Amino acid sequence: QVQLVESGGGLVQPGGSLRLSCKASGSIFSINAMGWYRQAPGKQRELVAAITSGGSTNYTDSVKGRFTISRDNAKNTVYLQMNSLQPAETAVYYCNADITRRRIGVLRKYDYWGQGTQVTVSS
Repeated sequence: QVQLVESGGGLVQPGGSLRLSCKASGSIFSINAMGWYRQAPGKQRELVAAITSGGSTNYTDSVKGRFTISRDNAKNTVYLQMNSLQPAETAVYYCNADITRRRIGVLRKYDYWGQGTQVTVSS
């Protein structure tokens, strides 16, 4: 089994910063792309940032220049540094990972989600 466990959410004032972490554990052959999504109340889940196993990144336009995604492959962990946060970015932030597992001698890719961590931006 594989688990993604997020941490680092919380309450922050407008203009403040938070750093989210997501650690993957379990029966893992390799981790491919990892990403962060967010879902605000009444809205659809949206991609915030993603990073490949080689370190290539992409961001949704609204966070470019303020958010930084990074990963530590040795620790199976992805991070999201969020600066200059705004109230409209209040949401549950979810970690996502594309993970290769070996099952009955066969390598297959699976998509996993974390349980989500609440980020609230408010004065």
